[in-house]
Amino acid sequence: MVKAPNDVDRQVGSRVRMRRMLIGMSQEKLGDALGLTFQQVQKYEKGTNRISASRLQQIAQVLGVSIDFLYGEAGKTEAQASGFAEDGATGYDAELLTSDSLKLLRAYREIKDRKVRRRLVELAQALAERGREEAD
Repeated sequence: MVKAPNDVDRQVGSRVRMRRMLIGMSQEKLGDALGLTFQQVQKYEKGTNRISASRLQQIAQVLGVSIDFLYGEAGKTEAQASGFAEDGATGYDAELLTSDSLKLLRAYREIKDRKVRRRLVELAQALAERGREEAD
């Protein structure tokens, strides 16, 4: 009997993948830093294998994020989810971040000129607005 990955394991794995890609790190490089093979990193990222607490701490350190970040929405309590508490970790939706959007974010982060970054955001907003108008 094949056991399906748990939703929380998939969420954490997805956030590991998102952060790894955002900082431009390969699965092999993350595996090397953790003393694992890239195949084991793949299994973690897919949620196929659960990440132990100590390994999760190690991954968070290597990726330069908090453990809360890796849990994302799955780590919010019921009170937080219903709006009775302040927001915790950054609210990225890992499922919406494709490899192309991660490449765009990585390139954006490398732009040092604030004015150029602002213009890029304005361009993206204008293109999105145009797309919405054409769809209507």
